[in-house]
Amino acid sequence: MTHPVEIRFTDTATEGLTKQDGRIALLLDEAAKLPPKLPKIAREGLARALGSRDFQKLKPGQALTLAWPAGWAAESLLLVKLPRKASVAEARKAGATIGAGLGKGETLVLAGNHAQAGEVALGLALRSYDFSVYKTRKDGSDGAAGGSDVLPQSLAGSQDDAVLGDASGGKAKRGKGKPSETPDPARASVTFMAAKPEALARAAADQAAVAEGVFFTRDLVNEPANILTTSDFADRLKAMEALGLDVEVLEEDELAKLGMRALLGVGQGSESPSKVVVMRWNGGKKKDAPLALVGKGVVFDSGGISIKPAAGMEEMTMDMGGAGVVAGVMRTLALRRAKANVVGLVGLVENMPDGRAQRPGDIVKSMKGDTIEVINTDAEGRLVLADVLWYAQERFKPAAVVDLATLTGAVIIALGHENAGIFANDDKLADRVLKAAGAEGEGAWRLPLSPAYDGLIDSRLADVKNTGGRPAGSITAAQFLQRFIRDGQPWVHIDIAGVALPPGATDLAPKGATGWGVMTLNRMIRDNYEG
Repeated sequence: MTHPVEIRFTDTATEGLTKQDGRIALLLDEAAKLPPKLPKIAREGLARALGSRDFQKLKPGQALTLAWPAGWAAESLLLVKLPRKASVAEARKAGATIGAGLGKGETLVLAGNHAQAGEVALGLALRSYDFSVYKTRKDGSDGAAGGSDVLPQSLAGSQDDAVLGDASGGKAKRGKGKPSETPDPARASVTFMAAKPEALARAAADQAAVAEGVFFTRDLVNEPANILTTSDFADRLKAMEALGLDVEVLEEDELAKLGMRALLGVGQGSESPSKVVVMRWNGGKKKDAPLALVGKGVVFDSGGISIKPAAGMEEMTMDMGGAGVVAGVMRTLALRRAKANVVGLVGLVENMPDGRAQRPGDIVKSMKGDTIEVINTDAEGRLVLADVLWYAQERFKPAAVVDLATLTGAVIIALGHENAGIFANDDKLADRVLKAAGAEGEGAWRLPLSPAYDGLIDSRLADVKNTGGRPAGSITAAQFLQRFIRDGQPWVHIDIAGVALPPGATDLAPKGATGWGVMTLNRMIRDNYEG
């Protein structure tokens, strides 16, 4: 998998700073104090830049770039404006500003004693993500060593693997301020000079686990469907047993015995076998009921018989985004040794049209026992989730359930690409998700549930139909899912269709998959489910 860039933490040492190659970033608060002992020509150039209108009009987290500055050996200086009392979002944006132009060389960040230096490091790591494994290198070799069909590397199971530096597979020592090996000159290398590097490195351990989880999710969402088949996806999750997770793969014969006919119906037109993968992290007290995370994992969605238009269908490789987030969260929890009980369940299917494919008008029976009239085979995600949600409740008796899915185009019409849609039957649980999303800077907005919408999905022939048409499309999808939530079971549904793969870059991610939700759910678990 893609790993975060290696970040080393060292003591502040400004002597010889002007002879440093590569890029240098200075975090500058309101005082804009320059490093000491700078040669006159270097100091005068910085002073002019700091006094310029361009610097003065910068917002927190933005930077003024000086290319080949006079008196410096560095190819560029980044003057990053970051107030002393900057918010977490501003600090991460500052780091992302540095990470966006990381390249393959050396970058030195002068963080001094800034209180948000750790958040700057996380923002840098997140924005420096680069999924280029399938691009041919200039030397003629493939981007992926050994070919593009090789499974990604799995991490070892110790917490020491959660480092903000493992891009080359090597490990960095925590709390020592020095890397364990010489950085690869072909890869980017980042050094943070800080007042207390050992404390910063220790504090960065959990952030590193978050970055690993986000990157894992992004990789999964960015993978093409000829590589990320249902079997490949399951194999990648099974490999996380090395991290300490208990991972179980349920195959089609077992799913049939359980009565998951709604899920199996979605995948019956594909050569790829449908699967459910169960990942358990048992870091809490034995008596504590787990939090259940459920993800939609449609590895490719053609629409089935209700086939989608050709334009944009290539992006339907991202229709497993909910499962990708669940996987990334479970990876993060394992890497940071979270003191909570969490079970992650993902339904993995491929929605394809062939002679065996599910048809509009078919009626299937869910694991719960409810019958479902399939009006549109392109409204397949809710069929997958219906069975997995019921199974999660039946088997694990969870304290709460959170499901994530790239479920509806309607949520994009309602909220654009700025916010995920939140639906809940429990105000307390909804508030926990929204509070965590706000703290992590991941946009989320609660939308309503009401029995008044149920009439739109009433079926003449079955207990319910799988779509109610265009009106309130995201709400009726959530109302459908709510039918598979037991009375009294706290539940939140998150529709991430607009935020999983937005059309352009975001503050913390280049164009492509964002990994939205890993940081939110990790924080929610940390703040509410860990003892």
